[in-house]
Amino acid sequence: MKFKSSDGEPVGGDLTPMIDMTFQLIAFFMVLINFTEADQNEKIQLPMSELAKPPDQPLNEPITLHVTRAGRVIFYGQEIAINDMGRVLSREARMLRNKQKTPGEATIIIRADSFSKTGQVQELIQVCQENAFEKFALRAREDVAY
Repeated sequence: MKFKSSDGEPVGGDLTPMIDMTFQLIAFFMVLINFTEADQNEKIQLPMSELAKPPDQPLNEPITLHVTRAGRVIFYGQEIAINDMGRVLSREARMLRNKQKTPGEATIIIRADSFSKTGQVQELIQVCQENAFEKFALRAREDVAY
């Protein structure tokens, strides 16, 4: 359907706002995808669980720790032995205190490989508790039965 002005000339629409909005949406989704990928690591294959479900609300001050099959922890791209995590976690606790928060307010997200040993995850939780962290969230893949 063509629109015509009162003098009979065809009227065109300005597509500039639509193009601007399209580029803003593209930029928004690129940023969103980068944030969700920060919480994942391709070396970690999460175990399946029928009880796994997405969190109801965003976690307060999340700190993500990835436990590999070899029992090492990946934190911000660096592989660290569980024994050395105390130093790293004390630095994180100090950073939280600088932001006027306590380590107890932060949530430690543990993404352990399905072939990592349970004792290693327990040891990591103990190291976290020694540094005053109290909240933990264990991640697993949802086992969807069809």
